[in-house]
Amino acid sequence: MSARYVVELGGDPEKRMYVEFTTRVREITDYAVVLTLEQEGEVQTVRLYDGAHAVNEMHRYTRTAGKQPAEVFHHGTLGEGMRAAKAQIKAAYQLMIEGWQAL
Repeated sequence: MSARYVVELGGDPEKRMYVEFTTRVREITDYAVVLTLEQEGEVQTVRLYDGAHAVNEMHRYTRTAGKQPAEVFHHGTLGEGMRAAKAQIKAAYQLMIEGWQAL
């Protein structure tokens, strides 16, 4: 089964977290959690967390160089990684956006 939803961050419709995941019974088998920023009508990816290779990975994005190489950010299950990714974005999305804007 697959599901997806969007969370507006800080009451600002330009700052969003997109969550998409697949489950088998109750186990997360794949996911993507994406922090985006809309600027001048264009949606920019700031940070991507995913389990695409059965590993909890994170990609930073920069304005000038785009998608950066993956880093393992969590060593637990994909479900634990997805929850950690959502928590990290909710706690630090403003800092992540500032870092993206600086590069």
